[in-house]
Amino acid sequence: MKSKPISKQDMLARTARFKQLLPSTEAFVDTRLPEYRREIFNVIGEGVTEDADLGVAISAVEGFNVTYIGAGPGKGAALHSHDTVEVFFAMTGRWALYWGDDGEQEIEMDTLDMISVPAGVMRGFRNIGESHAYMMAIHGATDAGRVTWSPKILKRAVETGLVLDAEGYLIRQDAESEAGIPPRTDKD
Repeated sequence: MKSKPISKQDMLARTARFKQLLPSTEAFVDTRLPEYRREIFNVIGEGVTEDADLGVAISAVEGFNVTYIGAGPGKGAALHSHDTVEVFFAMTGRWALYWGDDGEQEIEMDTLDMISVPAGVMRGFRNIGESHAYMMAIHGATDAGRVTWSPKILKRAVETGLVLDAEGYLIRQDAESEAGIPPRTDKD
């Protein structure tokens, strides 16, 4: 069987160079809360990012989305869920994945460990190492959908000036008009 032909130019369009990725520090409604500050890099596809302006390194999405997450010690993501499977891969450092309605369950991850979280499970994560670290998140769908946040997190996020519009993208009320749409707490 012969290989499908692809030009070098076409292959370069399917290449992500870490040094060229531009992260968002406000990619999600929880990112202004001190314990959830992190960088989000869209590598393959938009993923579940709530920042409509965050670019994508590889736009060809064929059944999965890939995001890199960078966070300092003690930082991570608040409790949330997705309608898709989400796989976490500890690229560097040590991470904790917690889950449950109140985050009552937890597993620690060392470098190169991987965890697959089923759709619909409320989950979060944090860097438990002593230095800045990176993790990869893979969403198992061409359209990764949107995030469903814990109502406690949405309430705190509103106080920082971040809310979500009807499509699930961020509105920065402190930088724009005060006429933002109230955040969603479930899928519409």
